Amino acid sequence: MIILINGSFGIGKSTVARLLCRRVPRSLVYNPEWAGSILMRLPRWVKLRGAGTDDFQDIDLWRMSVITGVRLFQTVTTGAVIVPMAFSRREYFDEVVAGLKSLDSDVRVFCLRADMATILERLDARSRHGRAAAVAWSVRKARACVASHEDEYFGEPVNTAQANASQVAKAILHRLSA
Repeated sequence: MIILINGSFGIGKSTVARLLCRRVPRSLVYNPEWAGSILMRLPRWVKLRGAGTDDFQDIDLWRMSVITGVRLFQTVTTGAVIVPMAFSRREYFDEVVAGLKSLDSDVRVFCLRADMATILERLDARSRHGRAAAVAWSVRKARACVASHEDEYFGEPVNTAQANASQVAKAILHRLSA
């Protein structure tokens, strides 16, 4: 099984993914942001389609790396691979989900949702921990995510506004077992 945790920046995808990993036997978390960070830091003379953007999702190679990374993680576990990622563009979401379904027919997609005020509050907590520059970028991207994620197209909705990460993980576990 592959569990894709979609949601806005600052909504708690990585935290929920880690909590799910503790509760889903033999599961692993593959966070494709690591590959994206590396691709964004490559020198300019390395020509990648989509490079020159402030969002690694625009880089074709990154989207392919999501599928390749999940495939690699599948080789070391018989459990689920849990993937936290913020998709707000349908074409990128479709490309990655189709690639994941080519690896495993059991792909579950959940979309963590909250209103912008809640997300801003959570991002503000991050900025108090010395990550102000990253938070400013995340706020910009969060606005696009919140608007896009009103559409259930981006995954089975999970409301996080009044729930902590543990409660959200528990709700997802309940849905996985249903």
